[in-house]
Amino acid sequence: MNRAYNFNAGPAALPLPVLEKAQSELLDFAKSGMSVIEMSHRGKEFDEVNNQANNAIRRLMGISDEYEVLFLQGGASMQFCMIPMNFRRYGKSADYINTGSWGGKAVKEAKLLGDTKVIWDGKTENFTRCPKISDYNISKDAEYVHICSNETIGGIRFFEFPETGNIPLIADMSSEIMSREIDVNKFGMIYAGAQKNIGPSGIALVIIKKELMDRIPENLSVFLKYSTHAENQSMYNTPNTWGIYIIKLVCDYLEDLGGISAVQKINEEKATLLYKTLDSSDFWKTVTDKESRSIMNVVWRMKSEDLEKKFISEAKTANMIGLKGHRSVGGIRASIYNAVPMDNVKALVDFMKEFERKNG
Repeated sequence: MNRAYNFNAGPAALPLPVLEKAQSELLDFAKSGMSVIEMSHRGKEFDEVNNQANNAIRRLMGISDEYEVLFLQGGASMQFCMIPMNFRRYGKSADYINTGSWGGKAVKEAKLLGDTKVIWDGKTENFTRCPKISDYNISKDAEYVHICSNETIGGIRFFEFPETGNIPLIADMSSEIMSREIDVNKFGMIYAGAQKNIGPSGIALVIIKKELMDRIPENLSVFLKYSTHAENQSMYNTPNTWGIYIIKLVCDYLEDLGGISAVQKINEEKATLLYKTLDSSDFWKTVTDKESRSIMNVVWRMKSEDLEKKFISEAKTANMIGLKGHRSVGGIRASIYNAVPMDNVKALVDFMKEFERKNG
């Protein structure tokens, strides 16, 4: 089997043991005579999968009973509108910190639905860093503060999260969920599209503090209420059963590795190796502030676009996939999520050194 060196930003690499486990159970799950794809989401077999996935996430992230853990359709983008619909009460405003493409999309949706204050905007600095706490002032009457904790396109992440006191902090963690230890209790809500770090596309993990449910307006569409999905254990309608099953397998894999603290150590080692190579000469041009560098999405430029195209083309020939930067910014990007092994990063670094030798 000739597995690619997969540096895709999403859908992205999944752990090989997870894929092998899913393959072995594809035709007959738990001796049911059915695939997970075929069975009823109301049956006992899948009910157990749903509960196991929920409980594994709670263990890995240290989530207390004060929070709901939901599996929702529509990805992270659906949450951009659901959040203000559910949690910004009539006539009130919410604070947003804009650190890039995904933060900006959340702002755009929020503005369509009511008063939205952007209390820090990284656009003037080309989204090359996340702000420090001293860079912005949170509105005293804000309904919540929203951030994107890791910008996939720009390759930046929050090193220090906003201190919001009694105001709920809401974070889009799509591209770094379960990649580093965080204190969930600092957040009113965390959400993440699964396809970057914990599962397949078409499903989002949503973690919400239960007390926020009291804000949800009665006249909101039933399906758009977070409370609807909480009351039905994510099964108000037919959920993405395959997605939940894969998330459960990924959680099993992470627990076998030693949990998020162990995974964080590996991720930091991978990122350190890659950034060390980028910082070794002016052949490579990093574009992000060092204090804001993501350990999940590493972005860089070269002396010319032609040289970048050559790098990406030759890398693809070497079976290294997904290194082209996002179409909105260009350049080069390596997404080195949890499932990307150290050997893949070492292979990339070796390729980079040889490319520099030939073209420097």
